[in-house]
Amino acid sequence: MKQWCEYGDDVARALASNTPVVAFETTVVTHGLPHPDGVTTALSLEQIVREAGATPATIGIIGGAIRIGLSPAELEQLATTPNVAKINLSNLAAAIASGQPGSTTVAATMAAAHASGIRVFSTGGIGGVHRDASKSGDISSDLTALSRIPIAVVCAGAKAILDLPRTVEMLETLGVPVFGFQTDEFPAFYRRSSGLRVDRRYDSITELASDVRLHLSLGLGTGVLIANPIPIGDEMASELYERALHAALWEAQTQQIRGRAVTPFLLDRMRAVTGGDSVRANLALLRHNAQIAAAVAVAGI
Repeated sequence: MKQWCEYGDDVARALASNTPVVAFETTVVTHGLPHPDGVTTALSLEQIVREAGATPATIGIIGGAIRIGLSPAELEQLATTPNVAKINLSNLAAAIASGQPGSTTVAATMAAAHASGIRVFSTGGIGGVHRDASKSGDISSDLTALSRIPIAVVCAGAKAILDLPRTVEMLETLGVPVFGFQTDEFPAFYRRSSGLRVDRRYDSITELASDVRLHLSLGLGTGVLIANPIPIGDEMASELYERALHAALWEAQTQQIRGRAVTPFLLDRMRAVTGGDSVRANLALLRHNAQIAAAVAVAGI
């Protein structure tokens, strides 16, 4: 894969000097947040990482190459391209061959980061097992990627629209450890807890980074999920969360939304029903994840 990667100057220097780097995806820019919020957020997350002493590497597909360390102009290009493709492992080669812009999902970002020697990736929430998976078979390739790409992924759990118990069970089945940072429970994205236990709790960045480093050194081939709950003051009110989630799921079922369109549709409906509260929560957890990812990278894994 590395032969198809091109690097921004800052990222190239950081990798050459073996200094900390934190990867970011780009679906948050194109599908997770409305324009120009996506670009503004991406740039603010990069600044958080810089201030912590690491180099940000936001990843996307531009001009037939995997760009590791997008410029502001390239981020703007992705955000304003109509119907820009969401790139995962199944359509990555086709996206490169087409020469068209594409935004990377968790799975594609993990693959590109690992190929480049980047060991820490910060995202919002991973994909997982969808609620109707017993009928649709819809299970995110993020889980497959975590099972075979050895990289640390910092997230606020899995997206709230998913079947969280089955997602956590699938992570265990695939051998992916879930390390909770200052939490005993798997986060529920907009909410801090789901009632599901993590494999181990950590209250120290130093200890967390040490155990992530140990896991990756064992050669097991799996990634590590660092579950980092949304800050207390930013989580969505329980009643609003439940009402918005049920409304979004009902609309998706009624309109027969399927495949890659499901997640952006549900997130958009959550945004509409909550009057923007879901966006504010999303921004807060993205910032918090960037802070923890940068701290882990600087601690050394």
